[in-house]
Amino acid sequence: MTPSLLEAAAISKSFEGVRALRNVSFELRPGEVHALIGENGAGKSTLIKVMTGAVTADSGILRVAGKPVPHNSPAIAKSLGIAAIYQQPALFPHLTVAENIALAIECHGAWKRVNWTERAWQAKELLARAGTIIDPDRLVSTLSMPEQQIVEIAKAIGLHAKVVIMDEPTSSLTETEVSSLFRVIAALRTEGAGIIYISHRLEEIPLIADRITVLRDGETVGTRNAADVNREQLIALMVGRDVAAVYPKREVPLGEVALQLRALSSREAGVGNVSLQVRRGEILGIAGLVGSGRTQLAETIFGLTPPDSGDIVLSGLPVIIASPADAIEHGLAYVPEDRRQHGVVLELAIAANISLGSLRRVSSNGLIDSTEEHAQAERFVTQLRVKTPSVDAPAGTLSGGNQQKVALARWLATNPKVLILDEPTQGVDVGSKSEIHAIIMDLAAAGLAIVMISSELPEVLGMSDRVAVMRAGAIVGELSRAEATQEKILALALGHVEQEPAA
Repeated sequence: MTPSLLEAAAISKSFEGVRALRNVSFELRPGEVHALIGENGAGKSTLIKVMTGAVTADSGILRVAGKPVPHNSPAIAKSLGIAAIYQQPALFPHLTVAENIALAIECHGAWKRVNWTERAWQAKELLARAGTIIDPDRLVSTLSMPEQQIVEIAKAIGLHAKVVIMDEPTSSLTETEVSSLFRVIAALRTEGAGIIYISHRLEEIPLIADRITVLRDGETVGTRNAADVNREQLIALMVGRDVAAVYPKREVPLGEVALQLRALSSREAGVGNVSLQVRRGEILGIAGLVGSGRTQLAETIFGLTPPDSGDIVLSGLPVIIASPADAIEHGLAYVPEDRRQHGVVLELAIAANISLGSLRRVSSNGLIDSTEEHAQAERFVTQLRVKTPSVDAPAGTLSGGNQQKVALARWLATNPKVLILDEPTQGVDVGSKSEIHAIIMDLAAAGLAIVMISSELPEVLGMSDRVAVMRAGAIVGELSRAEATQEKILALALGHVEQEPAA
C-alpha cells in the first residue's frame, strides 16, 4: 500500500493556555487535492504552521511519506518537499521575479557566480508551468496580488514540492486566473504531488477537491468525500448549526437620495461618465469583473483620485471632494478592499484603530482622551460583536472577520451618511460573513446609504436593493432586486447584452 504523502495524527497545540488544536488528524494522499475548511479561529493556520515547521506541536505525530518527523522546522519541511503558498505572498518587493524564485530554489554557496541568463530562463520556464507569462526581470513591487501568487506557485514547482499547501489561493483572482490555477493544480496532481487547499469559497471546493476535512474550535469534525456533501452540509459542519440567513436581507423604508453622481469622471482612475444615486436605507450593489473600475470609482468618490469632471451631490447639495478629508467632512466613509494594507494597523490596539478616523472626537486640547477612546471602542466592539478579550489587544491578534469589523468600526465612528464597502467579506469564513451581512443590514435599517462592491455574485444578489454593473470604468446597466440574476449581471459585465431591435 502506498504511504500517505503527509499524515498528522492527534496533533495538539496550546498558546499561553489557549487550546488552538486538540487531537487533530489529517491525511494527504499522492495526487490528491484535500480541502481543509473551517471558520476563522478553527485551527487551520496553526495546523499548517505545524506542517511547515513554523510551530512545534505539544503532542501528536507528523509523518511524511510514512516516516515520522520528530523535530520539524521550516528548513526540514522544505527538504521534505513541503511548500506553502499563503494568501499574502512572502516575496521581496525590491527584487525581480527571477531573483525571488532563485532565492527559493537555488542552493549554491555565497561565492558561486550567478548565471543571470540561466536564472531568467529557469524563472520563465517555471512561470510558464504555473500558467502565466510574467517578465522575470519585473520587480515584484510592480506585480498585482494575483501575479504574486503565481510567482509563489512557480517557486513551489521549482522546489519539486510533493506537498503543496494553498491558503486562499483564489481570493484575489479573476475567473480566468482561477481556471488557470486549477489547470496548474491538475498538472501537479499528475506528477504525484498532493495539494492541501484552504478556501472560504465553498462553491469552488467541489470543483477541485477529492476530500474535505472540516475543523471547528480546534478539533477535527470529520473528513468527507467531496462528492458526498453539499454546501449546506459543509456550513453546518463548520459552524455547528444551520446558517439559514447568510444573506439576511429585509425590506426597510427608503429615505431621501443621500448620494448622487452626475457624469462623474476621472482620467487618472479610469472612471468615465458615471451617473447613479443611492437613497438612505438602500444598499446599492456594484458588480463587474476584476478591472472593471469598481474600486477606482470608490476611490474617486472618496477623493483618493479626485474627479476631473462631473458632480457629487450629497443630500441634494453639490460638494467638492478633493481629498479623503473632504469626504469625511461631508459624511462619506470608505472601507477599502485590502484590510491589512489600508483597513487596520495590525500593530495598533483595537481602540487606537477605531479612533484613527475620528481623532478629534476623542481628543481634547490636542491630546487623546484615552478614557473616551476606550469608551468609544467598547461601544463598537459590543455593537459589531468583535470577539476580543480587550480593546487594548493588537488588531493583528484578531481573526480576519473581526479585523474587518474593526475596519468598519473606524469609519462608523465618523458618523457617516454614506458608507462605501469594497469587498466587505473577502477572505472571511461563512459564520463571520453572516455576521457582517447582518451588521450591514442593521446599518441600512438605521438610515445609512450603502454602496457595496463585491466580486461574489451571491453576495450582490443577496444583499442589494439594486445592482449597478460596471465595465471599463463605466456603468453599463442597472437592475432592480427583482430582475437581477447572475446571468444578467454577467451578460452586462462581459458586454454580451443583446441590442434592442430597431424600430
